Order: sequence, then C-alpha cells, then structure tokens
Amino acid sequence: MLNLPNIMVAPNGARRSKTDHPKLPITIDETVEVCRACADAGATGAHLHVRDKYGKHTIDVHAYQRLLDKLDSALPGFFAQITSETAGLFTAEDQRHLIQTLKPKSVSVALREFLPDEATRPAAREAYHWAYENGVTIQHICYSAPELDRLLAFMVDGTIPGQHHHIQLVLGSYDGTKISKPDAVAAFADPLIHPEQGLSFDWMVCAFGAPETDCLLQTLALGGKARIGFENSLWNRDSSLADSNAERVQELVALQGA
Repeated sequence: MLNLPNIMVAPNGARRSKTDHPKLPITIDETVEVCRACADAGATGAHLHVRDKYGKHTIDVHAYQRLLDKLDSALPGFFAQITSETAGLFTAEDQRHLIQTLKPKSVSVALREFLPDEATRPAAREAYHWAYENGVTIQHICYSAPELDRLLAFMVDGTIPGQHHHIQLVLGSYDGTKISKPDAVAAFADPLIHPEQGLSFDWMVCAFGAPETDCLLQTLALGGKARIGFENSLWNRDSSLADSNAERVQELVALQGA
C-alpha cells in the first residue's frame, strides 16, 4: 500500500467553477498544470476530479484515464488519487463500476455514499474486498465522529478487509453550517491516533474557509497529513482570497517549517 502524501492538493472538487475563482482548473490540461505548480510549491500528491464537456462533475472512466496518463507524463512519481464522489449525480453502482474498470492506485470513497445502510452492505463488502485483492487503495472519507465509529466497526467485523487503512476526515462542511475548528482535530482523530483492535491508519484532514490553514497545521502536528486547495477553501489564513492553489500550498509549507 502506498503512503499518503504529506501535503495533497485538491485543486477543484465537484462543485466550484471559474465563477468562484478564475484559476480553478476545469479541463484536464488545466488540472495537470495546476498540479505541476503545486508540486513546485511543495505538494507531493493530488486529489483529482474530472469534469464533462459542460464543466460538470463526472466520474467517467475515460476522462480519469486521460488525466492520470497526462499527469504521470508531466509529474512521474506524483501521488494521484481519483475521487468516486457522487455529488448527488451518481450511484454506488456507478462508483463500483469506476473502481473496478479503472483500477486506480488510490481512490477516495465516502462511507455514506458507498455503504449508506444495511441493505447496501453485501455489495459494498464485495467491492471493498475486490479493491483490497486487486491493489486498489481506498481512502475512506468520514464527515463526523459517529461516521468514523461506524467505519471502524466495519473494519473490525471484516466488511472492510485489512489492518492498515487510509482515512480522510472532513472538518466542517461545504455549505458552512459546520465551521472548521483547529481545536476539533484532536478529538475527531483520536481513534486513529490511538487505534484499537490491531488496526493502523494513514490519515488526513481537509477543512473549509480561512480556518483551513490552522486546521491543517494542527493535523500535521498530530501526525496526520493535509489536503489543501480550492475544493475546500479559496482563502488564505488571513482571509484574503488566494491567487492560486499553489499559493495555498506555499502558505502551509512555509508555516509548517516556521
């Protein structure tokens, strides 16, 4: 299993467009160029979304393959993770098709989308085991402490196989109803920092708005890793609008080393 990068840029996401920020990448070529700039700034990996010809979120296998091929050519060895996010447009079946057809090295999967209830457990279990057996590393996304507890229970009972896992903790919310707070990181991540049942974790946090930087600094101090970029926040630590994804990475790198 690959290790997660210390700093992973998330340059666009499923929701924002150039009306939100003119330098938000939409096309595959734009995304590759942003990843190149972010690598120069200190990122060692990227969390990748692709868009359709209308600029809308998609999980199209062929689009992802084109992006991965171009990124590998431009930045050999750069950690590339695709997302299976449904964004209300796709189903768990669509997610499974993407994962099993593309066989990416790393893919993020939200538990609440992939295994929302007991009725979906058999299909999800089969897909989790298929990924484990075929070298596809899933980074499991959790949006709350109860959701993390539910995920850990699935790891303990074998629904999700393996002892070592990649985790993404989401601190706050896209719509701003939940504020990202640096002092909330330790409690949220505690089951990962002090694991039980023989499990171990490579974990990461993302946060929203101007608090993003301080949340990620706290995460790094606790031994976690940081996902940063325009998917989650367009703003610097001082609440100024960031010029680019690379500027967000530069700020975090500079402060981490301060």
